[in-house]
Amino acid sequence: MHMVLRPLLIYFTLLAIFRLTGKRSLGEITSFDFLLLLIISETVSNAILASDQSITGAIVAAMTLLVTDTLLTITKRGRPGFARLLEDEPVVLARDGELRHDRLRAERVSADDVLEAARRDGIDDLARVKLAILERRGTISIIPCDAADANASGPRERTGGGAGGD
Repeated sequence: MHMVLRPLLIYFTLLAIFRLTGKRSLGEITSFDFLLLLIISETVSNAILASDQSITGAIVAAMTLLVTDTLLTITKRGRPGFARLLEDEPVVLARDGELRHDRLRAERVSADDVLEAARRDGIDDLARVKLAILERRGTISIIPCDAADANASGPRERTGGGAGGD
């Protein structure tokens, strides 16, 4: 029975830890983040299997984790409240070319991260960003201003630094 309970305990503990650390930790993964995940997996592997080094123990633990993840995914689809418990809602990081610094701090996202996401979408000036949204999975979506929006709002001062910044 411990071959099922131990993986469940580790799964839900790590789920809570990642939930508390925010979307940024799982979204756009850096080399450092990848290394951290490898170290975490190595650290908890002994706790999952305890002293059981058998193939059967490893298969039972892996199946427990996969079935748990599948059941949580199915449950999230049918119950929006449960989905919100496990995953954050999208967060607006910038609106109409203006960064929301309180939200950037809360989500541990830098202005450069937003500018980088804008550049990936071919936008080189924050004033041309209608919305920058930190999605549930940790990626930043950029919604550009329409040409009419950009003309109506007039010129704006650039915010943030990064490559090509003034």
